[in-house]
Amino acid sequence: MAVSAKWYGQAVSSAFTKKINFTSDALKVMLCTSSYVPDQDNHQFQSSITNEVVGTGYTAGGAALSSVTFTYNSGTNVWTLDAADSVWASSTITARYAIVYDSTPGTAATNPLVLYVDFGADVTSTAGNFTITWDSAGIGTITVS
Repeated sequence: MAVSAKWYGQAVSSAFTKKINFTSDALKVMLCTSSYVPDQDNHQFQSSITNEVVGTGYTAGGAALSSVTFTYNSGTNVWTLDAADSVWASSTITARYAIVYDSTPGTAATNPLVLYVDFGADVTSTAGNFTITWDSAGIGTITVS
């Protein structure tokens, strides 16, 4: 599945106030059910997230993103956050949302949210891989104008 993402509004504030360092902090992705209601304006920390999935092959808090890059293209004035695709092997889970957050601070009350993905419908794996194929243009972009 190819996905696109929406930034949490507070992610930029978190980056500017050194709560997120995209080049050195550990970013994770967690999955939520369709009962979660994203709030781009008010959700700032992992503790704001509700209805995380539960199932075989899934660990609470999600999975670490690997090969994370945060790069700037001066020709287009675009910052791009990207990582390798995320896979939960041999899993039985149903998810509607993927939430990317910075796990470096260490507690749900201090882990800043970055962005979320709405799959558009529930996505299910049954004793197989649950894979997020991040968009080829990156997980998320920010245009500087």
